[in-house]
Amino acid sequence: MSDRSPRNRAPQRRPDQVRQLAYRVIRQVTAEDGYANLVLNKALRDQRMSGRDAAFCTELVHGTLRWQGTYDAVLARCVSRPLPELDANLLDLLRLGTHQLLRMRVDSYAAVNEMVTLTRAEAGQSRSGLVNAVLRKVSQRTLDQWITTIAPAPEADEYGYLAIAKAHPRWVIEAFDDALGVRGLERDLVDLLDADNDPPRVTLVARPGLAELDELIEAGATRTRWSQYGAVLQGGGDPGRIGAVATGRAGVQDEGSQLVATALATAPLEGDDARWLDLCAGPGGKSALLAALANQKDALLTAVEPQKHRAELVRSNLRAIPGDHQVLVGDGTKPTWPAGWYDRVLADVPCSGLGALRRRPEARWRRTPDDIAELQPLQEALLSSAITSVRPGGLVAYVTCSPHHAETRAVVDAVLDSRSDAVVEDARELFPGVPSLGGGPDVQLWPHLHGTDAMYLALIRRT
Repeated sequence: MSDRSPRNRAPQRRPDQVRQLAYRVIRQVTAEDGYANLVLNKALRDQRMSGRDAAFCTELVHGTLRWQGTYDAVLARCVSRPLPELDANLLDLLRLGTHQLLRMRVDSYAAVNEMVTLTRAEAGQSRSGLVNAVLRKVSQRTLDQWITTIAPAPEADEYGYLAIAKAHPRWVIEAFDDALGVRGLERDLVDLLDADNDPPRVTLVARPGLAELDELIEAGATRTRWSQYGAVLQGGGDPGRIGAVATGRAGVQDEGSQLVATALATAPLEGDDARWLDLCAGPGGKSALLAALANQKDALLTAVEPQKHRAELVRSNLRAIPGDHQVLVGDGTKPTWPAGWYDRVLADVPCSGLGALRRRPEARWRRTPDDIAELQPLQEALLSSAITSVRPGGLVAYVTCSPHHAETRAVVDAVLDSRSDAVVEDARELFPGVPSLGGGPDVQLWPHLHGTDAMYLALIRRT
């Protein structure tokens, strides 16, 4: 008779460290409303994970979150009960396994085996059998075959098909199609959705007067196409290893974000040009670039942020910028400064973030149409406050990281219709060399056309 005492059992295999870390990051995002990029970056630093392991972990996390809606539709066909009845941690394990099977070059047997081992460690032995059975069912078809099986026919329901095939909520697809149509880009919908699903590049900004682009290039980056201050870090990696980034003389900033901030700073302005305002400053990336540009004109920047912890992030971003630039904790809709006090004002208002779905993969599943409606009154109030804060002849840049009509032109039209002291100016000439800017006067950047976040800018002059 064999001895089955616990001491004589073979030790259970330990889960793969990279997959385990990826799973725990995903749990923080889905269960605790964490932001994938922030949670992942901290986890990688804490575990001192770099190189191929860090790249693999990043793809596991971002890919699983990005394609969550599609994977849930697949899993609904492979699980015998409704997905909402599954424990949330078990569902995340299944999503993580499905991503490896359908969108990564991972051997099916290895993917299933590793996920069973991870399930034992994270959810208990009793759950591993279900994970094994479900993932084996998933592995019986390719992603394209699953899409054909579960998605409606595109000719019968285009948006429904794209929701499964391109992993975007239907309402987002409809909003993108509407926004593209307004710009004469009716045929670009699929290209935009595909661009949203491409892993984003790490883009750096050399803050003028503090760092030179050559310093970033020597560290392995290449120049961006249009921003004179931008560089792309080839092959990813931790930007903090670059001296200029570590000291705050450079930072991580999407090229589109650089372009809209530079547009405000370089727009022609008659008269005084000494006081600049960033009305919605947190976390401070645009504030740092604006402050550096302000220094070149002997101007000072005031950055306003209502949340104390985000105001600290702004201060951190400004720490390397010379000058008496201020950070105020306050509500931008209730100015504590005199009307007409500033010469240039940036109103980079809180928005849905639908323009940054490449780098915030979880956002597409968190946002709802109600969020758009709830944000619009705040956006209008902030834009109106910005116009009141600027002097006659001064400039306001209304900026969102969203192409949604209700957050862009609709807000500008509503505010300008309510007052007679401001006009929209053509901003296209402030984006030299940038193609496909449409008919103006405002500017909408696009991931599929420009390789940037979908940043929107309306340049408004107070009359």
